Amino acid sequence: MTVKNAFYAQSGGVTAVINASAAGVIETARQHPDRIGKVFAGRNGIIGALTEDLIDTSLESAENIAALRHTPSGAFGSCRYKLKSLEANRAEYERLIEVFKAHNIGYFFYNGGGDSADTCLKVSQLAETMGYPIQAIHVPKTVDNDLPITDCCPGFGSVAKYVATSIREAGFDVASMGATSTKVFILEVMGRHAGWITAACGLASEGEGQPPHILLFPEVQFDQAKFLARVDECVKTYGYCVIGVSEGIKNSDGKFLSETGLTDAFGHAQLGGVAPTVAKLVKDALGYKYHWAVADYLQRAARHIASKVDVEQAYALGQAAVNIALQGKNSVMPAIRRLQDAPYQWDIIEAPLKDVANVEKFMPRDFITEDGFHITDACRTYLSPLIQGEDYPPFKNGLPDYVRLGNHSIERKLPPFSV
Repeated sequence: MTVKNAFYAQSGGVTAVINASAAGVIETARQHPDRIGKVFAGRNGIIGALTEDLIDTSLESAENIAALRHTPSGAFGSCRYKLKSLEANRAEYERLIEVFKAHNIGYFFYNGGGDSADTCLKVSQLAETMGYPIQAIHVPKTVDNDLPITDCCPGFGSVAKYVATSIREAGFDVASMGATSTKVFILEVMGRHAGWITAACGLASEGEGQPPHILLFPEVQFDQAKFLARVDECVKTYGYCVIGVSEGIKNSDGKFLSETGLTDAFGHAQLGGVAPTVAKLVKDALGYKYHWAVADYLQRAARHIASKVDVEQAYALGQAAVNIALQGKNSVMPAIRRLQDAPYQWDIIEAPLKDVANVEKFMPRDFITEDGFHITDACRTYLSPLIQGEDYPPFKNGLPDYVRLGNHSIERKLPPFSV
């Protein structure tokens, strides 16, 4: 059979386990030298393909590639760049074909979320629309857990474990200070439209009065009066109130409470600062002393407390992507299928990219309590298996010992191209 090279790239916000998927792709590809030559990684995602800035992963030792499994962030650099339609920007697609031809690339593995699935779908259509044979397989990843079909998204289980741990520990802190000092603590977590990460905070509470006492989801319209009444009730009942809030909560006008007026590279409203906004509401209305924190990059980079289940799934999906490509398939995404809750069992199925791209999975209403302020038992049943197990990285001099790859670029063969 003809040996073709592969292109792998990372896209969007990185996670604690996206590099585990990279290891799954690269190590599996290396097991099939009769089918796959080299795996080239795109420096900074799809931009690396467009600019012909390709990294030769064959120059990395087996030991370093294996170490990706316990290293956070994107080892090859990520990006927020969405290909326009063929009609809107044919030049980008022609450029991709030129680069793929120049470097004998026949496999395309794109590791990302919803917008990345859309990019992968468009690349998968190159054979049909422009006559270039390419097998494009999407490798799922997003801390937001908002991709359809798959039971969960790699990256989510680890961020869920981190925020649940963090809000539990902060809750102990606030409880110890509530008599004379801080009464309200607010933790802001990621989640633009889907409240999965906020829901994970709820796992920290296992009994009456345990924090977090209030969760604010994007799926539930923010009712200021109702919220403040609940805060006041919690402080008076428990002596303090701990709150988990999604960055994407909206007011009655449908506007993000934390909208800055700016947009990101995907055209999404740029968010940030909902915790201080909510804290000010509490201070102005109730006068309680407060503290707030924003989990921000910490939640998605926290490999030191990654979920073992998450690491295993991330790696397995990278493996599966290569095996699917070797079967001659195109325009699909390997997805997790839950077989049972306890003990948690799962396998991998194939999801057509046309059913994945540009589709968001939101929190089901029956996962949120009737009052809109916490998670139900059904939600706990879904979430709990995803944070199970520890997969600690090796430590050196008291700190996690993460790998830094050489990331050696191959020689360019084509004229420059700007994006």
